[in-house]
Amino acid sequence: MVIVAGHITVDPGQRESYLAGCTSVVEQARRAAGCLDFAITADLLDPARINIYGCWESQAAVEIFRSSGPSDDQSVAMLSTSVAEYEIANVRSLTAADPS
Repeated sequence: MVIVAGHITVDPGQRESYLAGCTSVVEQARRAAGCLDFAITADLLDPARINIYGCWESQAAVEIFRSSGPSDDQSVAMLSTSVAEYEIANVRSLTAADPS
């Protein structure tokens, strides 16, 4: 399993339009083979920050999805980025078992 996590910053006045432009990216990611979860969300405290999270079955699945990359408009809007990949060896659930 691979976790992709981090954040980007944009001009606070452009954050809502940037996020609106990411709707199709999230839809594509969630439909992609090997995607377990994917989100691009506004940070609750920093008006310039956008949080990135993805959970993938494998490094190969991440690479196939990432080959498309952000659009030119999205790249221009990014003031900074800090995103990393983490290869996960073990997983321990923190939620209770499904009662059904």
